[in-house]
Amino acid sequence: MPSSRTGRPPAQRATGRPPVARASRENPVRRLYVRARKAWDRPLTAYYLILGGSLLITVLGLVMVYSASQITALQLSLPGSYFFRKQFLAAVIGGVLLLVASRMPVKLHRALAYPMLAGSVFLMILVQVPGIGVAINGNQNWISLGGSFQIQPSEFGKLALVLWGADLIARKEDKRLLTQWKHMLVPLVPVAFMLLGLIMLGGDMGTAIILTAILFGLLWLAGAPTRLFVGVLSIAGTLGVILIKTSPNRMARFSCIGATEPGTGVTSCWQAVHGIYALASGGLFGSGLGASVEKWGQLPEAHTDFIFAVTGEELGLAGTLSVLALFAALGYAGIRVAGRTEDPFVRYAAGGVTTWITAQAVINIGAVLGLLPIAGVPLPLFSYGGSALLPTMFAIGLLIAFARDEPAARAALAMRQPRFGRKRAAVRGSVGAAGPRRWNTMRRRAAARSSGER
Repeated sequence: MPSSRTGRPPAQRATGRPPVARASRENPVRRLYVRARKAWDRPLTAYYLILGGSLLITVLGLVMVYSASQITALQLSLPGSYFFRKQFLAAVIGGVLLLVASRMPVKLHRALAYPMLAGSVFLMILVQVPGIGVAINGNQNWISLGGSFQIQPSEFGKLALVLWGADLIARKEDKRLLTQWKHMLVPLVPVAFMLLGLIMLGGDMGTAIILTAILFGLLWLAGAPTRLFVGVLSIAGTLGVILIKTSPNRMARFSCIGATEPGTGVTSCWQAVHGIYALASGGLFGSGLGASVEKWGQLPEAHTDFIFAVTGEELGLAGTLSVLALFAALGYAGIRVAGRTEDPFVRYAAGGVTTWITAQAVINIGAVLGLLPIAGVPLPLFSYGGSALLPTMFAIGLLIAFARDEPAARAALAMRQPRFGRKRAAVRGSVGAAGPRRWNTMRRRAAARSSGER
């Protein structure tokens, strides 16, 4: 066989080419995977997910509140942007609370736990005082602040339970008391049941479910034994069944799971069925922003509890999946913060906030999809309601503060400088370096001229 210039037969060169081509085809995919893996494992990933995800949910929620509430406002002889302006004002105040909470040290968060719990209990007691508490849709859980502004103290009770419960369990863990079941339950469970009792006096079953989820989340993070966990769950489940059985309204809500006909009378499933109609008519990309049909009086609470249905009708499957992806990213980031910290309080508080937001989103979206009973809870950061938005944005600020406080994230933030500052520093350095040389050149030229004239 004739040899080539390289001294190798042509057959050997041919057999060596395919592996090189195959490796070149595989390299881009593997390179992309490695880059995505490195980006996902960076110290500031959780920080960016929490900050960016919460801001996107809030902004998209403002857009959908404006779109979904226009008809309701006009039917009440109000300006079309009435509910949007109130929600925008609450978002601005909530943004300030988020910024303050994200800059507060962990010690100050722990110091606020007991005053916040006491204030929430006091306000929830005031709700039941005649002349102070206000009933809306059959639930007396509101306090009027004058004019059209009202506050729901039970929403702040969620934040109070998270902070106080996290501080309590962290203190007991430092003293190594969590190995005893009495210290695991007392006083966390009695205080949580007291908050649940005050909420149920007003008839708000949805908020009571969220508080129960927070309680179980804290117990699970604290490492409660299975038998203890099952015992508390059995007691809460029994009380829930009794409360549901004794209320025809709550029983009717359970009968509307998976309903396809509106019905009449006590068994009316009008809201649930028209929520499904709104989602079904949206298609892949929706009918267009502002073009919802169900919000024209067919779908009750279109801008509050069922805003997800209007989102599906106007933005389609793409819009609803985007909202779900944002909540999934927020939940993952919260779990990551809770799992990577060494501070017990941060772990319990981050886990409690993540449980709160995730459980509330699942209950709201599940009710809109007809998979769960209608509990009357808003979609966090998305639905209309300042009382729900303010404590939720403060809780997001907590997660941001905890994500920034991680050792790796703190080191990464310390190494970063504003890009504008780096450019100015570079410009100053280059000017400083070139300045003396330019001045010396001018001096040499001047000296040459003077010597030539002489």
